[in-house]
Amino acid sequence: MKYIILFLIASLFAACSSEQKPKTIYIVRHAEKQLTGDDPELSVAGNVRAQKLAQILADKEITHIFSTVYKRTRLTATSTANEAGVEIETYDPKNHDALVELLRDLEGNILIVGHSNTVGQVANYFVGDGEKYGDLEDSEYNYIYVVTLEKEGTSSVVRKTYKDY
Repeated sequence: MKYIILFLIASLFAACSSEQKPKTIYIVRHAEKQLTGDDPELSVAGNVRAQKLAQILADKEITHIFSTVYKRTRLTATSTANEAGVEIETYDPKNHDALVELLRDLEGNILIVGHSNTVGQVANYFVGDGEKYGDLEDSEYNYIYVVTLEKEGTSSVVRKTYKDY
């Protein structure tokens, strides 16, 4: 009986372990937007950046793309979605806990398109004890946060720029 109880306890710990599906997550702010309206589309420079993002991620085997409901985030993701042949899924930028839980369970590499005040926050879920990222300035559009998730539950984040590719 003692061995059965020990086996059940060990099984419970194994089920609750921090294992996750190994993958790479790319987190970007939406590309440059037009300066008018409540839900602006991308500017000319933003459209160029969205195309560049699709080129950067073309060989990264993206299987999921998440965007907020705003035009600027969806338009930033569209070229990559077309290139990868996947649908853009919507997430709530006010509920990062739910998004991160979903990201850990999904298989394949992922693109997340957010906002100046959300991309760093999502990346921070994966930095562990490392230095945390702050919000981006209004003029900052050039960062790509590359999150690597390992099966055993570890993760790391490297912040790159579009010029690094």
